[in-house]
Amino acid sequence: MPKVAVTSRLFAALPEMRAALLAKYPDAKIAERFMRSEDDIIEFLDGYDVAVIGVEKYSKRVLDALPDLKVLACCSAGVDHLDPALMHERGVRMGWIPGVNKHAVSELAMCLMLDLMRHANWANVQMREGTWQAPARGNLLRGRTVGVHGTGNIGKETIKLLQPFGVTILGSDRADCSEFYEQYDVTAVSQEELWAESEVISIHLPRNSTTIGLYSADAIDQLRPGMFLVNTARGSIVDEAALLEKLNDGSITGAGFDVFHEEPVNNAELTSHPNFIALPHMGASARESWVAMAEAGMRGIVENVIPEPGVYPFD
Repeated sequence: MPKVAVTSRLFAALPEMRAALLAKYPDAKIAERFMRSEDDIIEFLDGYDVAVIGVEKYSKRVLDALPDLKVLACCSAGVDHLDPALMHERGVRMGWIPGVNKHAVSELAMCLMLDLMRHANWANVQMREGTWQAPARGNLLRGRTVGVHGTGNIGKETIKLLQPFGVTILGSDRADCSEFYEQYDVTAVSQEELWAESEVISIHLPRNSTTIGLYSADAIDQLRPGMFLVNTARGSIVDEAALLEKLNDGSITGAGFDVFHEEPVNNAELTSHPNFIALPHMGASARESWVAMAEAGMRGIVENVIPEPGVYPFD
């Protein structure tokens, strides 16, 4: 039986998943706090051959200090915190299930779209401050042209949720999604066409070498004037300074982000902007999603592969 240690906080937060893990691996060690430093990780995992992990980074120093570690079983939806070349070189295997939090993140993306259009969060703040004031204006999502940039697991779920709203849906992805697009009446477009034509864009791209900085100042200049931008993917994809400039001049009517270049975010000018909704990377923060992520980590203990640089999910 493998020696299992858990650095993911999910098992400390979910008693039923702790019990399920210990029923299979009675000697498993479960962290009660977040592993904030490499020293913490090294000390906690010393002598263990399987780690069930969250979003901790496993650097060369960490893997060099843990020669017994052979499997990283991921509870996370993304794996951009892991180095496939480093793991491949050392024969460290990765357990990972894609799309594990797709329902939670797609629902939050819809929440941000609707809130931006109807100013519900703004109105709630006014009420809390003792002011009874309806927004001076609002917009319907219905009838809009919505661009979904990245139509993997989460993007596809977002498209499914958009179906009752009577919107025109544009999809942009490097993969061939033609069968799915035909089923859900999605028009395939280039990213440039998506930027130019969409009244609302919801970003669902992974963070990799092709997407970091993709929404640069030049790209943001190509967005349709007056559009709404939602990002529940990764913060490094969008140039936040360029976004703020466009919010200030009204070129972007509103934006809602759950992810930021630096987290916790330290950009009060952006997060306090009246036309911006800022959330603290809470896309997966639904109990049902946490359970699914913990279950994925448990499966990864036995279902795993040696990752290949440049091969999905790495690029």
